[in-house]
Amino acid sequence: MKNMTATELRDYLATDVDPLLIDVRESHELANGTINGITHIPMNTLPARLNELEKYKNQTIVVICRAGQRSAQVGQYMEQMGFRDVINLASGMNGWATDVDPSMKVY
Repeated sequence: MKNMTATELRDYLATDVDPLLIDVRESHELANGTINGITHIPMNTLPARLNELEKYKNQTIVVICRAGQRSAQVGQYMEQMGFRDVINLASGMNGWATDVDPSMKVY
């Protein structure tokens, strides 16, 4: 699994790529800020919802959480399930808030 910093992801999203962005935080955490275009799938619901993501198995998927630990676990799981191009936002939404969008809350 690849890792990206918030600024690397910002620059990546500014190109012609169109990855699936999966935010695995809990619903109440989304009030702290999100990235436009995310798909919200809380970490604990992902195994039950994996069939919804089958069509993305060969596409780039960026997994996002608060600080990068939960998304790393989800990314590893997705790779074990056959997803080929998974990227972890290593600094999470806190890194995004610090380095890309300071209007968001670091929590």
